[in-house]
Amino acid sequence: MVRRIVIVEDEPTIRDNYTEMLLRQGYQVNAYATKQEAENAFNQSTPDLVLLDIGLEDEIEGGFDLCRQLRQISDTLPIIFLTARDNDFDTISGLRLGADDYLTKDISLPHLSARISALFRRVKAIQNQPQEEKLLIISQLQINLDRLEIQWQNQIVDLSLTEFWMVHSLVKHPGHVKSREQLMDDASTVVDDSTITSHIKRIRQKFTQIEKSFNCIETIYGAGYRWRCH
Repeated sequence: MVRRIVIVEDEPTIRDNYTEMLLRQGYQVNAYATKQEAENAFNQSTPDLVLLDIGLEDEIEGGFDLCRQLRQISDTLPIIFLTARDNDFDTISGLRLGADDYLTKDISLPHLSARISALFRRVKAIQNQPQEEKLLIISQLQINLDRLEIQWQNQIVDLSLTEFWMVHSLVKHPGHVKSREQLMDDASTVVDDSTITSHIKRIRQKFTQIEKSFNCIETIYGAGYRWRCH
C-alpha cells in the first residue's frame, strides 16, 4: 500500500523540495500552499500523514487551525509541524493541539524522512502483532491496538498517536518507571525533556476530562513516569 502524505507549505521552493524527496521514497504526495486549499482537500479524503507549516500566507496561525480541524477528523492521523518558528511557546501550542512531532525547517531531509518513517512504523507494528495482544485491559483502562484507541471507564480518550504510544508504554508494565528516553523510544520520537513533560500533562488532562480524580500517571522526579493503577 502506497502511503499518501499531504504537505501544507506556502514557500514554493521548500514545498517542492519536500515533495520531490518524498516522491523519490515512493510516497504519494499532495502539496498545498494555503489553508483553504488544504481544507478543501481534507474534506474530500484523509491522508496517511500531514506535514504542516504554521504560518500560511496571510494566515499567521493557519497551520494551528488545520491541526485542530484534523484532530476532529481523526485522533490518530500522524501530524508533524515543520516550521521556521523555533520557540517553546509555539512548540507547546502545537503539541497541545495534538501534533505528534514539531520540527524546524533547519532539519535535514534525511532526518525528516527518518521521523516520517518512524511514525509509519508504529502503524505497521500494530498490524504485525498477534491477535491476542491487540486488546489490553487493566482495571478501568482498555487499549485496542487494532483501532489505536484507548478507553477509560468505557469512554474513549482522544489521544494523538504519540500520546497513545506513551500511554501504551506505561501501561504494558504497571508500576515500572519509564524514563523520558524510554518513552521517546516507544513513541518513535526524539524531543527534549520539556516536550515529553508537555505530552504527559496533556495526557493527564484528557483522562481528567473523564474522571476528575484521575491520578494513575505518577511522576518520579529525576527518573521518569509510571502507571500505578491496577
